Amino acid sequence: MILRKTFFFLLLAASIAASYPTMAERGENMRITVMTLGPYQGELYSAFGHSAIHLEDTVADVNYVFNYGVFNFEQENFYWNFARGKMLYELGLSYYDRFISHYIADNRYIIEQELNLTSAEKWEVYKFMSNNHLPENRAYYYNYVYDNCATKIPEVLAKAIPATVTYDYSFTEEGVTIRDLMDRYLAYQPWGDWIIDIGLGLQIDKVADPQEYLFLPDYVQKSLENATITRDSVTVPMVSKTINVYTPTPETFENGAFTPFNVFVLLFFVVGFFTNRDFKTGKRTHWVDVVVFTFVGIIGWWCAFLWLGTDHLSKMNFNLLWAIPLHIPFVYFLKSPKLQPFASKYFLVCSILYLVLLVVWGMLPQPLHMALIPLILTMALRGFFIHYDLNKYSRKVAAGLSQN
Repeated sequence: MILRKTFFFLLLAASIAASYPTMAERGENMRITVMTLGPYQGELYSAFGHSAIHLEDTVADVNYVFNYGVFNFEQENFYWNFARGKMLYELGLSYYDRFISHYIADNRYIIEQELNLTSAEKWEVYKFMSNNHLPENRAYYYNYVYDNCATKIPEVLAKAIPATVTYDYSFTEEGVTIRDLMDRYLAYQPWGDWIIDIGLGLQIDKVADPQEYLFLPDYVQKSLENATITRDSVTVPMVSKTINVYTPTPETFENGAFTPFNVFVLLFFVVGFFTNRDFKTGKRTHWVDVVVFTFVGIIGWWCAFLWLGTDHLSKMNFNLLWAIPLHIPFVYFLKSPKLQPFASKYFLVCSILYLVLLVVWGMLPQPLHMALIPLILTMALRGFFIHYDLNKYSRKVAAGLSQN
Protein backbone atom coordinates (compact mmCIF):
# COMPACT_ATOMS: atom_id res chain seq x y z
CA MET A 1 0.00 0.00 0.00
CA ILE A 2 2.83 2.39 0.92
CA LEU A 3 4.69 1.59 -2.31
CA ARG A 4 1.51 2.13 -4.33
CA LYS A 5 0.93 5.56 -2.75
CA THR A 6 4.59 6.52 -3.27
CA PHE A 7 4.45 5.48 -6.92
CA PHE A 8 1.23 7.45 -7.45
CA PHE A 9 2.64 10.67 -6.03
CA LEU A 10 5.93 10.28 -7.91
CA LEU A 11 3.97 9.81 -11.13
CA LEU A 12 1.82 12.85 -10.35
CA ALA A 13 4.85 14.96 -9.46
CA ALA A 14 6.57 13.92 -12.68
CA SER A 15 3.42 14.89 -14.61
CA ILE A 16 3.46 18.33 -13.00
CA ALA A 17 7.13 18.79 -13.74
CA ALA A 18 6.56 17.84 -17.37
CA SER A 19 3.71 20.32 -17.74
CA TYR A 20 5.51 23.16 -15.97
CA PRO A 21 7.09 24.92 -19.00
CA THR A 22 4.00 24.34 -21.11
CA MET A 23 1.80 26.02 -18.54
CA ALA A 24 4.24 28.89 -18.25
CA GLU A 25 3.88 29.46 -21.98
CA ARG A 26 0.12 28.97 -22.04
CA GLY A 27 -1.01 30.56 -18.80
CA GLU A 28 -3.99 32.09 -20.58
CA ASN A 29 -5.55 28.63 -20.84
CA MET A 30 -5.37 27.99 -17.12
CA ARG A 31 -8.43 28.14 -14.89
CA ILE A 32 -8.41 28.05 -11.11
CA THR A 33 -11.47 27.32 -9.00
CA VAL A 34 -12.18 27.09 -5.31
CA MET A 35 -14.02 23.85 -4.62
CA THR A 36 -16.56 23.50 -1.83
CA LEU A 37 -17.52 19.94 -1.01
CA GLY A 38 -20.58 19.36 1.12
CA PRO A 39 -20.77 17.73 4.54
CA TYR A 40 -20.98 13.97 4.93
CA GLN A 41 -22.61 12.41 7.99
CA GLY A 42 -20.82 9.07 7.74
CA GLU A 43 -17.82 10.37 9.69
CA LEU A 44 -17.46 13.12 12.30
CA TYR A 45 -14.43 14.71 10.63
CA SER A 46 -16.31 15.09 7.34
CA ALA A 47 -19.47 16.61 8.87
CA PHE A 48 -18.16 20.15 8.30
CA GLY A 49 -17.46 19.79 4.57
CA HIS A 50 -14.21 20.34 2.73
CA SER A 51 -12.41 22.96 0.61
CA ALA A 52 -9.87 22.51 -2.16
CA ILE A 53 -8.29 24.32 -5.11
CA HIS A 54 -8.80 22.97 -8.61
CA LEU A 55 -6.27 23.87 -11.29
CA GLU A 56 -6.94 23.00 -14.93
CA ASP A 57 -5.14 23.69 -18.20
CA THR A 58 -6.67 21.76 -21.09
CA VAL A 59 -3.87 22.69 -23.48
CA ALA A 60 -1.18 21.39 -21.13
CA ASP A 61 -3.40 18.42 -20.18
CA VAL A 62 -3.33 19.36 -16.50
CA ASN A 63 -6.30 18.73 -14.21
CA TYR A 64 -5.28 18.64 -10.53
CA VAL A 65 -6.82 19.28 -7.13
CA PHE A 66 -4.75 20.65 -4.26
CA ASN A 67 -6.27 20.20 -0.82
CA TYR A 68 -4.98 20.77 2.70
CA GLY A 69 -6.99 17.96 4.25
CA VAL A 70 -4.58 15.02 4.05
CA PHE A 71 -3.06 13.27 7.05
CA ASN A 72 -0.82 10.24 7.20
CA PHE A 73 -1.43 7.54 9.81
CA GLU A 74 2.14 6.39 9.27
CA GLN A 75 3.75 9.63 10.42
CA GLU A 76 5.97 9.30 13.47
CA ASN A 77 4.07 9.47 16.80
CA PHE A 78 0.78 9.92 14.95
CA TYR A 79 -1.57 9.10 17.82
CA TRP A 80 0.45 10.93 20.45
CA ASN A 81 0.60 14.03 18.22
CA PHE A 82 -3.13 13.75 17.62
CA ALA A 83 -3.83 13.54 21.36
CA ARG A 84 -1.65 16.59 22.08
CA GLY A 85 -3.19 18.73 19.34
CA LYS A 86 0.02 18.71 17.30
CA MET A 87 -1.49 16.92 14.35
CA LEU A 88 0.46 17.27 11.12
CA TYR A 89 -1.75 17.65 8.05
CA GLU A 90 -0.42 17.89 4.53
CA LEU A 91 -1.21 19.53 1.25
CA GLY A 92 -2.53 16.70 -0.90
CA LEU A 93 -2.49 16.46 -4.68
CA SER A 94 -4.98 14.42 -6.70
CA TYR A 95 -6.23 13.95 -10.23
CA TYR A 96 -9.51 15.83 -10.55
CA ASP A 97 -11.70 12.96 -11.75
CA ARG A 98 -10.45 10.64 -9.04
CA PHE A 99 -10.92 13.35 -6.41
CA ILE A 100 -14.54 14.22 -7.21
CA SER A 101 -15.59 10.60 -7.67
CA HIS A 102 -15.02 10.04 -3.96
CA TYR A 103 -17.36 12.90 -3.00
CA ILE A 104 -19.99 11.94 -5.56
CA ALA A 105 -19.97 8.40 -4.17
CA ASP A 106 -20.72 9.89 -0.73
CA ASN A 107 -23.52 12.02 -2.25
CA ARG A 108 -21.86 15.30 -1.27
CA TYR A 109 -22.51 18.46 -3.24
CA ILE A 110 -19.63 19.90 -5.25
CA ILE A 111 -19.54 23.61 -6.08
CA GLU A 112 -16.71 25.30 -7.95
CA GLN A 113 -16.13 29.04 -8.06
CA GLU A 114 -13.88 30.08 -10.92
CA LEU A 115 -11.56 32.88 -9.85
CA ASN A 116 -11.37 36.00 -11.99
CA LEU A 117 -7.58 36.10 -12.15
CA THR A 118 -5.16 37.31 -14.79
CA SER A 119 -2.87 34.80 -16.48
CA ALA A 120 0.04 36.08 -14.41
CA GLU A 121 -1.95 35.69 -11.17
CA LYS A 122 -3.01 32.17 -12.10
CA TRP A 123 0.58 31.30 -12.78
CA GLU A 124 1.61 32.68 -9.39
CA VAL A 125 -1.04 30.57 -7.66
CA TYR A 126 0.14 27.51 -9.53
CA LYS A 127 3.78 28.15 -8.60
CA PHE A 128 2.83 28.76 -4.97
CA MET A 129 0.82 25.55 -4.75
CA SER A 130 3.49 23.49 -6.51
CA ASN A 131 6.17 24.82 -4.17
CA ASN A 132 3.90 24.26 -1.17
CA HIS A 133 3.49 20.64 -2.21
CA LEU A 134 7.21 19.91 -2.03
CA PRO A 135 7.92 17.32 0.70
CA GLU A 136 9.71 19.86 2.86
CA ASN A 137 6.81 22.37 2.64
CA ARG A 138 3.58 20.40 2.50
CA ALA A 139 3.09 19.63 6.23
CA TYR A 140 1.43 22.03 8.67
CA TYR A 141 0.01 21.89 12.18
CA TYR A 142 -3.73 21.49 11.91
CA ASN A 143 -6.12 23.51 14.07
CA TYR A 144 -9.90 23.01 14.10
CA VAL A 145 -10.65 26.70 13.71
CA TYR A 146 -7.54 28.66 12.76
CA ASP A 147 -5.60 26.44 10.38
CA ASN A 148 -7.50 23.90 8.30
CA CYS A 149 -8.47 23.09 4.73
CA ALA A 150 -10.89 26.04 4.56
CA THR A 151 -8.75 28.75 6.19
CA LYS A 152 -5.93 27.83 3.80
CA ILE A 153 -7.95 29.12 0.81
CA PRO A 154 -7.79 32.87 1.69
CA GLU A 155 -4.26 32.34 3.00
CA VAL A 156 -3.09 30.96 -0.36
CA LEU A 157 -4.76 33.79 -2.29
CA ALA A 158 -3.24 36.42 0.00
CA LYS A 159 0.27 35.00 -0.36
CA ALA A 160 0.17 34.21 -4.07
CA ILE A 161 -1.71 37.21 -5.48
CA PRO A 162 -0.37 40.76 -5.17
CA ALA A 163 -3.81 42.26 -5.82
CA THR A 164 -6.21 43.05 -2.96
CA VAL A 165 -9.05 40.62 -2.36
CA THR A 166 -12.02 41.96 -0.38
CA TYR A 167 -14.29 39.25 0.95
CA ASP A 168 -18.04 39.62 1.46
CA TYR A 169 -19.01 39.03 5.10
CA SER A 170 -22.68 39.95 4.82
CA PHE A 171 -23.61 36.43 6.02
CA THR A 172 -22.29 37.03 9.55
CA GLU A 173 -24.79 37.14 12.40
CA GLU A 174 -24.68 39.10 15.64
CA GLY A 175 -23.74 37.15 18.76
CA VAL A 176 -22.94 33.85 17.03
CA THR A 177 -20.02 32.00 18.63
CA ILE A 178 -17.59 29.56 17.11
CA ARG A 179 -19.32 26.77 19.05
CA ASP A 180 -22.67 27.87 17.57
CA LEU A 181 -21.20 27.57 14.07
CA MET A 182 -19.90 24.07 14.82
CA ASP A 183 -23.26 23.00 16.22
CA ARG A 184 -24.99 23.83 12.94
CA TYR A 185 -23.13 20.95 11.32
CA LEU A 186 -23.59 18.41 14.11
CA ALA A 187 -27.37 17.96 14.16
CA TYR A 188 -26.91 14.37 12.90
CA GLN A 189 -23.77 13.69 14.92
CA PRO A 190 -25.18 13.60 18.48
CA TRP A 191 -22.21 11.82 20.02
CA GLY A 192 -19.72 13.87 18.06
CA ASP A 193 -21.48 17.03 19.21
CA TRP A 194 -21.37 15.77 22.81
CA ILE A 195 -17.65 14.96 22.63
CA ILE A 196 -16.80 18.33 21.06
CA ASP A 197 -18.87 20.21 23.63
CA ILE A 198 -17.08 18.39 26.44
CA GLY A 199 -13.56 18.50 25.01
CA LEU A 200 -13.39 22.09 23.77
CA GLY A 201 -13.44 24.90 26.30
CA LEU A 202 -14.27 28.57 26.61
CA GLN A 203 -11.95 29.45 23.70
CA ILE A 204 -14.66 28.55 21.18
CA ASP A 205 -17.37 30.49 23.02
CA LYS A 206 -16.15 33.85 21.83
CA VAL A 207 -18.34 35.67 19.32
CA ALA A 208 -16.93 34.76 15.92
CA ASP A 209 -15.18 37.51 13.97
CA PRO A 210 -16.10 37.60 10.28
CA GLN A 211 -12.79 35.98 9.35
CA GLU A 212 -13.34 33.22 11.90
CA TYR A 213 -16.41 32.02 10.01
CA LEU A 214 -13.99 30.90 7.33
CA PHE A 215 -12.93 27.79 9.21
CA LEU A 216 -16.04 26.28 7.61
CA PRO A 217 -15.96 25.56 3.85
CA ASP A 218 -19.52 26.80 3.26
CA TYR A 219 -18.61 30.22 4.59
CA VAL A 220 -15.50 30.39 2.42
CA GLN A 221 -17.82 29.85 -0.53
CA LYS A 222 -20.25 32.52 0.71
CA SER A 223 -17.43 34.99 1.32
CA LEU A 224 -16.30 34.57 -2.29
CA GLU A 225 -19.75 34.92 -3.88
CA ASN A 226 -19.64 38.72 -3.86
CA ALA A 227 -15.95 39.20 -3.15
CA THR A 228 -13.94 41.64 -5.24
CA ILE A 229 -10.35 41.91 -6.39
CA THR A 230 -8.65 45.28 -6.90
CA ARG A 231 -5.74 45.87 -9.26
CA ASP A 232 -4.36 49.35 -10.01
CA SER A 233 -7.48 50.99 -8.51
CA VAL A 234 -9.75 48.85 -10.69
CA THR A 235 -12.16 46.58 -8.79
CA VAL A 236 -13.84 43.57 -10.37
CA PRO A 237 -15.74 40.52 -9.02
CA MET A 238 -13.45 37.87 -7.60
CA VAL A 239 -15.58 35.00 -8.98
CA SER A 240 -16.29 34.94 -12.69
CA LYS A 241 -18.43 31.82 -12.69
CA THR A 242 -20.04 29.41 -10.22
CA ILE A 243 -20.47 25.80 -11.33
CA ASN A 244 -22.63 23.21 -9.60
CA VAL A 245 -20.57 20.15 -10.44
CA TYR A 246 -22.74 17.73 -8.47
CA THR A 247 -26.11 18.17 -6.79
CA PRO A 248 -26.72 15.42 -4.23
CA THR A 249 -29.76 13.21 -4.13
CA PRO A 250 -31.99 14.26 -1.20
CA GLU A 251 -31.43 12.07 1.85
CA THR A 252 -33.22 11.67 5.17
CA PHE A 253 -31.07 11.48 8.28
CA GLU A 254 -32.13 10.19 11.67
CA ASN A 255 -30.26 10.10 14.96
CA GLY A 256 -32.07 7.07 16.29
CA ALA A 257 -32.65 6.36 19.97
CA PHE A 258 -28.99 5.95 20.91
CA THR A 259 -28.28 9.61 21.70
CA PRO A 260 -26.38 10.99 24.70
CA PHE A 261 -29.55 12.42 26.26
CA ASN A 262 -31.47 9.14 25.95
CA VAL A 263 -28.55 7.10 27.25
CA PHE A 264 -28.11 9.31 30.31
CA VAL A 265 -31.84 9.37 31.03
CA LEU A 266 -31.76 5.57 30.95
CA LEU A 267 -28.70 5.63 33.23
CA PHE A 268 -30.59 7.89 35.66
CA PHE A 269 -33.48 5.43 35.93
CA VAL A 270 -31.17 2.39 36.22
CA VAL A 271 -29.15 4.02 39.00
CA GLY A 272 -32.41 5.23 40.57
CA PHE A 273 -33.70 1.65 40.59
CA PHE A 274 -30.57 0.36 42.36
CA THR A 275 -30.58 3.29 44.80
CA ASN A 276 -34.20 2.64 45.73
CA ARG A 277 -33.48 -1.07 46.19
CA ASP A 278 -30.35 -0.32 48.21
CA PHE A 279 -32.32 2.04 50.46
CA LYS A 280 -34.91 -0.66 51.15
CA THR A 281 -32.44 -3.51 51.71
CA GLY A 282 -29.91 -1.41 53.60
CA LYS A 283 -27.08 -2.68 51.38
CA ARG A 284 -25.32 -0.37 48.91
CA THR A 285 -24.50 -1.85 45.48
CA HIS A 286 -20.84 -0.89 45.35
CA TRP A 287 -20.25 -1.61 41.66
CA VAL A 288 -22.86 1.01 40.65
CA ASP A 289 -20.81 3.71 42.37
CA VAL A 290 -17.59 2.47 40.80
CA VAL A 291 -19.06 2.42 37.28
CA VAL A 292 -20.73 5.86 37.46
CA PHE A 293 -17.96 7.79 39.14
CA THR A 294 -15.12 6.04 37.31
CA PHE A 295 -16.76 6.94 34.00
CA VAL A 296 -17.10 10.60 35.00
CA GLY A 297 -13.63 10.66 36.59
CA ILE A 298 -12.07 9.42 33.34
CA ILE A 299 -13.80 12.23 31.46
CA GLY A 300 -12.51 14.68 34.08
CA TRP A 301 -8.90 13.56 33.73
CA TRP A 302 -9.28 13.69 29.95
CA CYS A 303 -10.57 17.29 30.12
CA ALA A 304 -7.73 18.21 32.48
CA PHE A 305 -5.20 16.68 30.09
CA LEU A 306 -6.70 18.57 27.13
CA TRP A 307 -6.52 21.83 29.09
CA LEU A 308 -3.04 21.49 30.59
CA GLY A 309 -1.19 19.17 28.25
CA THR A 310 -2.32 19.89 24.69
CA ASP A 311 -2.67 22.60 22.06
CA HIS A 312 -6.35 21.86 21.45
CA LEU A 313 -8.88 24.67 21.99
CA SER A 314 -9.59 23.16 25.41
CA LYS A 315 -8.43 25.78 27.89
CA MET A 316 -10.79 27.09 30.59
CA ASN A 317 -13.15 24.14 30.26
CA PHE A 318 -16.21 24.52 32.52
CA ASN A 319 -17.05 20.84 32.05
CA LEU A 320 -14.62 20.23 34.91
CA LEU A 321 -17.37 21.53 37.21
CA TRP A 322 -19.16 18.19 36.75
CA ALA A 323 -16.44 15.93 35.33
CA ILE A 324 -14.42 16.04 38.54
CA PRO A 325 -11.12 14.18 38.08
CA LEU A 326 -10.87 13.40 41.81
CA HIS A 327 -13.74 10.93 41.51
CA ILE A 328 -10.78 8.75 40.63
CA PRO A 329 -9.38 7.71 43.11
CA PHE A 330 -11.93 8.77 45.77
CA VAL A 331 -14.65 6.36 44.57
CA TYR A 332 -12.23 3.56 45.45
CA PHE A 333 -12.06 4.76 49.07
CA LEU A 334 -15.63 3.64 49.72
CA LYS A 335 -14.66 0.21 51.04
CA SER A 336 -11.80 1.44 53.21
CA PRO A 337 -13.04 1.91 56.81
CA LYS A 338 -10.32 4.47 57.55
CA LEU A 339 -11.19 6.59 54.51
CA GLN A 340 -14.97 6.26 54.58
CA PRO A 341 -15.53 9.38 56.76
CA PHE A 342 -13.61 11.46 54.22
CA ALA A 343 -15.38 9.80 51.27
CA SER A 344 -18.76 10.52 52.88
CA LYS A 345 -18.00 14.23 53.12
CA TYR A 346 -16.47 14.30 49.65
CA PHE A 347 -19.54 12.87 47.91
CA LEU A 348 -21.87 15.08 49.96
CA VAL A 349 -19.99 18.21 48.86
CA CYS A 350 -19.92 17.03 45.23
CA SER A 351 -23.66 16.35 45.26
CA ILE A 352 -24.41 19.81 46.65
CA LEU A 353 -22.15 21.35 43.99
CA TYR A 354 -24.00 19.39 41.30
CA LEU A 355 -27.33 20.83 42.43
CA VAL A 356 -25.83 24.35 42.48
CA LEU A 357 -24.48 23.74 38.97
CA LEU A 358 -27.96 22.88 37.72
CA VAL A 359 -29.33 26.10 39.28
CA VAL A 360 -26.71 28.35 37.63
CA TRP A 361 -26.65 26.32 34.40
CA GLY A 362 -27.86 29.11 32.11
CA MET A 363 -25.54 31.72 33.63
CA LEU A 364 -22.26 29.96 32.79
CA PRO A 365 -20.11 31.64 30.12
CA GLN A 366 -19.60 28.24 28.49
CA PRO A 367 -22.82 26.45 27.52
CA LEU A 368 -22.87 22.86 28.72
CA HIS A 369 -24.46 20.11 26.68
CA MET A 370 -28.11 19.50 27.65
CA ALA A 371 -27.55 15.74 27.71
CA LEU A 372 -25.44 16.26 30.81
CA ILE A 373 -28.47 17.19 32.95
CA PRO A 374 -29.64 13.59 33.58
CA LEU A 375 -26.02 12.51 34.12
CA ILE A 376 -25.47 15.22 36.73
CA LEU A 377 -28.76 14.32 38.42
CA THR A 378 -27.60 10.70 38.50
CA MET A 379 -24.36 11.62 40.24
CA ALA A 380 -26.13 13.92 42.70
CA LEU A 381 -28.63 11.19 43.59
CA ARG A 382 -25.96 8.56 44.06
CA GLY A 383 -23.63 10.94 45.90
CA PHE A 384 -26.28 11.79 48.48
CA PHE A 385 -27.03 8.10 48.94
CA ILE A 386 -23.33 7.28 49.41
CA HIS A 387 -23.15 9.95 52.11
CA TYR A 388 -26.31 8.60 53.78
CA ASP A 389 -25.10 4.99 53.63
CA LEU A 390 -21.61 5.71 54.99
CA ASN A 391 -23.01 7.86 57.79
CA LYS A 392 -25.43 5.08 58.69
CA TYR A 393 -22.56 2.61 58.76
CA SER A 394 -20.46 4.95 60.90
CA ARG A 395 -23.29 5.33 63.40
CA LYS A 396 -23.66 1.54 63.64
CA VAL A 397 -19.93 1.16 64.25
CA ALA A 398 -20.00 3.91 66.87
CA ALA A 399 -23.02 2.35 68.58
CA GLY A 400 -21.30 -1.06 68.67
CA LEU A 401 -18.16 0.42 70.21
CA SER A 402 -20.15 2.26 72.87
CA GLN A 403 -21.94 -0.98 73.87
CA ASN A 404 -18.63 -2.76 74.22
